[in-house]
Amino acid sequence: MSTVVNGLTTALSASSPPEQARQAFRSGLVRPTAGLSQGYAQANLITLPRADAADFQEFARLNPKPCPLLDVLDGTTEPAIAPGADLRVDLPLYRVWRDGELVDEVSDATDAWGDPAALVSFVIGCSFTFEWALLDEGIPVRHITADRNVPMYRTNVSCVGAGAFSSPLVVSMRGIPAEMVDAAVEVSGRYPLVHGAPVQVGDPEKLGITDLQHPDYGDAPILEAGDVPVFWACGVTPQAAVVASRPRFAITHAPGHMFISDVPNDRYLVV
Repeated sequence: MSTVVNGLTTALSASSPPEQARQAFRSGLVRPTAGLSQGYAQANLITLPRADAADFQEFARLNPKPCPLLDVLDGTTEPAIAPGADLRVDLPLYRVWRDGELVDEVSDATDAWGDPAALVSFVIGCSFTFEWALLDEGIPVRHITADRNVPMYRTNVSCVGAGAFSSPLVVSMRGIPAEMVDAAVEVSGRYPLVHGAPVQVGDPEKLGITDLQHPDYGDAPILEAGDVPVFWACGVTPQAAVVASRPRFAITHAPGHMFISDVPNDRYLVV
């Protein structure tokens, strides 16, 4: 995809290095990150006031499928998984929350962020990371082919609460050819720190999902003949926790608009 940003043409693709992608986002490019920077892990983000950090960290510990922690930044914006990066500007799109209400979406979160010393950021594994492993096995990832965002849904499954935080589980969905479902389960299961194996296969109603064509986040799914809907725990769950638990303030990524790290995908592979 080529996009004009600040008078310059910015082209990002699977071959774009993470630093190039982050620089494009820092310059104002807004687009979902699925299919970018092949071979490098992507991540979700939630930033909270220090007073809420311990409760959220415990929430993440108790709910490792949707909230696998890759990094915790206390009072800084430079993540260990991408030295020199800045979490305030290096994602394509952010959401700003106050008292559980979404109040803004911005491509530069610096002003909303304020004093970094007052905040703690949690960087959470993302299923975009294992999509490359699916593709390497010949398993289609249809939203990448169509250059769309992945569909995501709130479910009727409750996460384990911790302190001030509670939430329904959010899942992402990919249509997988029936004969490839077992392989998709096995391949994604090798990556537990980026959500791992699916939480449900083939029966959305068991998750309380009644209309696949109208996801709560992202784009409508692409399901071809013979596809089975397969659902993975999703790092948008913390945003559902913000809505349910109403912390005074939070900054998150916009769904599907991830942080691209310098860490190779294989770092999170468990053989």
